[in-house]
Amino acid sequence: MTRRIAMFNHKGGVSKTTTTFHLGWMLASKGHRVIVVDADPQCNLSGLILGFKGENEFENFYAAEGTPNIRAGLAPAFESQPRAIEPVDCVAVAGCDGLFLLPGHIRLSEYEVTLGIAQELSGTIQTLQNLPGSISYLLDITAKKYGADFVLVDMNPSLSSINQNLLMTSDFFIVPASPDYFSVMAIESLSTVIPRWHAWSERAKRNATLKVAAYSYPARTPKFLGTIIQKYRPRKGAPTEGFQKWIDLINDRVAKQFVTALDPLRMLLPPARYYEVADLLPGYCLAQIADFNTLIAKSQEHKTPVFALTDEQLGHVGTVLGIDQAKRTEFNAAFSKLAGQVEALTANASGD
Repeated sequence: MTRRIAMFNHKGGVSKTTTTFHLGWMLASKGHRVIVVDADPQCNLSGLILGFKGENEFENFYAAEGTPNIRAGLAPAFESQPRAIEPVDCVAVAGCDGLFLLPGHIRLSEYEVTLGIAQELSGTIQTLQNLPGSISYLLDITAKKYGADFVLVDMNPSLSSINQNLLMTSDFFIVPASPDYFSVMAIESLSTVIPRWHAWSERAKRNATLKVAAYSYPARTPKFLGTIIQKYRPRKGAPTEGFQKWIDLINDRVAKQFVTALDPLRMLLPPARYYEVADLLPGYCLAQIADFNTLIAKSQEHKTPVFALTDEQLGHVGTVLGIDQAKRTEFNAAFSKLAGQVEALTANASGD
């Protein structure tokens, strides 16, 4: 069974891409087959994995005949081409067996308006009826082609029609956050946005036209797995007092507002599961991960997660190397625990 997990927050700068890459790599290192999907037109995940640093490299990549990417995969539906959607040929991620990238495309955003119209009209126009189910169909058949256990979707920070579709057709979702005022506001905002998206999705599931479309809209209800709070400065292994204040506020808003909004929509796992599997209650926080600091640059340079960097890739000696090794061990433990929680929470659970 493939488990599709959306990484979503409409606040930017909360390490969605970093989390997707690191979690995907860790899950693959535990023996799973994993596809990471770059659904953000900024293509940061693709650039990180492929090692691209400039526009020319992306242009050359897209210009190559038959280059696989999410926009090309959706083109038959969105551009009314006389052919069916086919699985995307993903890119095998160097250095990690079982991990694959479904590359993004900067022009994916061009499909926003058409999809938005299709979703608002609920399939009443025949030429648009295939669009609401097409993205999910593409991800499903690509996952089947690669025998993927997990599909992790890196989404852009917006309330776009594509994000609405991606989230509501996933099995599960995680909300990355950073310990600041704006993340608290984002949780409050999502507490009203996601119920609206859910209401739309329920209408789409019942829509007769979308049921008989070539790419039918799936009958899924995504389940909230929890938050991941990152990008804080630690002191003696714990967040400083200033960061802890915001972490506590995020956990409070999640427990008292966000979860309260999701509960009647069947967008939660049973409470006992959160407690027994990962001891997440009451704040539903899967992980607190400190700032990567200078190690993120090394990670990007070598297209390798921080926890998988070799001593040679760290590039230091003596005391500085010892500090880097300690941080590497810390991040390895954090993401190993996170991957284990994701495995356990999603096992024998479905977004249906």
